[in-house]
Formats: sequence, C-alpha cells, structure tokens
Amino acid sequence: MNRRAFLQTTLAATLANSIRGAAGKRAPRILLRSSWQTVNIGDIAHTPGVLAILEKYLPDAEVRLWPSSVDNGVEEMLRARFPKLVILKDAEAKRAAFAECDVLLHGSGPSLVGEKEVARWAKETGKPYGVFGITLPAQSSASTKPTPEGVLSQTVQVLSGAKFVYFRDSVSLELAKKRGCKSPVMEFGPDGAFAVDLADDAKATAFLKQHGLEEGKFLCCIPRLRYTPYWTIPSKHAAFDATKHARNEAMKEHDCRPLRDAIAAVARATDLKILLCPEDETQMAVNKEMLFDKLPADVRTKVVWRERYWLTDEAISTYRRSAGLFGHEMHSPIMCIGNGIPAVVCRWAEQTSKGFMWRDIGLGDWLFDLDKEDELARVVPAVLAMAKDPAAAKAKAAKARELVEQRQHAMVAEVKKHLPS
Repeated sequence: MNRRAFLQTTLAATLANSIRGAAGKRAPRILLRSSWQTVNIGDIAHTPGVLAILEKYLPDAEVRLWPSSVDNGVEEMLRARFPKLVILKDAEAKRAAFAECDVLLHGSGPSLVGEKEVARWAKETGKPYGVFGITLPAQSSASTKPTPEGVLSQTVQVLSGAKFVYFRDSVSLELAKKRGCKSPVMEFGPDGAFAVDLADDAKATAFLKQHGLEEGKFLCCIPRLRYTPYWTIPSKHAAFDATKHARNEAMKEHDCRPLRDAIAAVARATDLKILLCPEDETQMAVNKEMLFDKLPADVRTKVVWRERYWLTDEAISTYRRSAGLFGHEMHSPIMCIGNGIPAVVCRWAEQTSKGFMWRDIGLGDWLFDLDKEDELARVVPAVLAMAKDPAAAKAKAAKARELVEQRQHAMVAEVKKHLPS
C-alpha cells in the first residue's frame, strides 16, 4: 500500500471510529416525578421551576416528566416553555423511562408525594434517585394531629435510600435527622417554585390596563382558609368535611382581619392600589366575602377583586409588575422572591412547616404566625413598610433570591454526580 492510500485508509478508519463514538454518546436522562395537581398555581409551579433549574445547570440533559396531572391548560403551558420536554402519558412510556433514564428526581412538594413511585423505581431498576425541596410533615397536612409513626417511618426509609434529599425548610431537615434518615446528602434545598420563569405578559398587561393598575403602583393580596375547601371544586370530587368547614368558619374573621387592616393602611397612607388575587380555585370567593365586601367605602375604591382563577404564567407576569405581595399563601410569595419581588407570609398551626423556609432564606421578619397575638399585630406595620420603601424591600428580596440561587446550583451539582459523564 502506498503512502497516499495508507493515509486515506487511516483517515477513513479514524473518521468512522469518531462517528461511531459520537453516535454511542447520548444525553443524560432524568425522570422527574412531579406535577401533583392543577387547581393551585403553586402546585403547578413546582414542575416548571425544577425544569428551569435543570435547563440552566444541565442544559444537555433530557428530562422526562412523570406527572399526576397536567390538565386545565398546564400541559400546553409547559410545552410552550420547554418544547423538548417528554411527558409520560401511558404505561408503555413509563416502562421505557424506567429502562432508559439514569436517575429519578422527585420534585418539590408538601411531602414525599410520589413515595410509591420512588419506591417502585428503586425496586425495579436499582438506579439512583434523589429528592428536591420537600417538606417532611410532622403532622398531617389535613389536620394538626401528628403524622402516624408507621407512615413517617416508611417515608424515612424511602428517603434513606436516596442519594440526596433536599428539604425546603430547616424544620423538616431536623425532623428527618431525628427520625433516623440516612441519606448521604441531607441539606436545605429551596422549593423548585423559586425558579419559575413562566410569563404571559399579554394577559397580565391587558388585565392591569382594564382595571387601572399601573406597574409598580399596586400590591397583591391573597387570603385563604385554614383548610382548603376542596369540596367546592367540582374537579376534585371531594366529600364535604364538616369538621374542617367548622374550623374554617371559626377562624376566617380572625385570620383575614389583619389583611383587611393592612389593605386599609396601604390605601390610606400611600398611592398604591391593591389587587385581590387567588392562588387556588377556592380563593376568589374568600377574597370577595372576607376582604372586598368588608372594606370601608373609601378603601374599596382602591381595591380590585379578581373574579377568575388564572394559571401560573399570568400570575407571575402580574407579580413582576407589582410592588409586592402579602397574604396567607406560600407559593405566590415564593414565586415573587424568585423574581425579585418582596413578599410577606402569614401562617398558622394547620399548615406544615414550609413557612419556616422564610427564616432559612433570611426573611424571618416577613413571616408571621397568626396564632400568636404579638406576631399578628406586626402584620400591618410590615406590609406598610414594604409599601412605603419599595427600594429597601426589593433589596431585601434580591438578597434572599441570591441565597436561593446558590442553593439551586449546589442541588443540581449533586444530581450531576449520578449521571453518566
């Protein structure tokens, strides 16, 4: 063989090997168990938040979503923002994901919501799994009674098999340690909803214009009842709960009065307006009954009541244009801080420990326990201070956001350790 022929043959072989090597490589594959329900914009937000974090720090990864629910327009919203996302819709797709994905990631939630599916993954594949930003509830989310020991022990056992577990509040982290959780990496890891970057600017600006709300010239307010009355949402098919309803009725005036007082203080002391908006499908009615209809006439002229539920993208576009948010909910404040918008959080005994994440990210003086009279009395001054000094409030929100982003980067770095190089 002459020199030219030898070089040509060698070059062809090298090229062929290179092509085969490139063809043999593939993107790392992550199976995301998330998307718990769609009647609450916060529950919706868990998924696009985690997807945005993975996209930012693992841009080459293929993510397959294993949802509980993506109805009510949520699937379309996710696909518009994440066009490469694979959503598992049937048993065959799930079997393929079990065979082909490298790691299972359980998304943020009020607990280890997908515990059965995580256990199934571990049993059937033996491949690694981890958990992003959950609460480990010391009590049932449906009551103030402690979580049964057997149930909690089973959850801790599943968590112990995880390569990493990030708890979205320090109370949950300490409870996991106390209960004997043995995952090699257990740390504070913010709720995935902090990273949501969805937007529907057209809908948001149209609504604001229609109701005379100017950018930076209004606050958002969200009330809730002690227990979400799911029995009033047709799609949930929930039975009426007389005990929860009675508790709601007994506490709703106590809980909503500080919000009304804050609305009145802002309306009378500043040029800001107030938008009453929902986080779930039950709260439009609460806004009307407990806030709007009970406001003094001079205050009501500066308040807008949103009559209809919305999706996460329109809500975030609205929050971004506000001067801040206050109320009884958790995930709208999370989405606000994630977008640099100030947010005051009120909580009570019936809620899980998730509210304490506000302390974990340096916002403890924007967190109030309405079961404590001394803290209840501080709600109005805090909201008024946020309204009167927007620059200081935004600086405070930005500092918390920076801490959250640092933790997000570290969380994805841990995921990367369990993916093929």
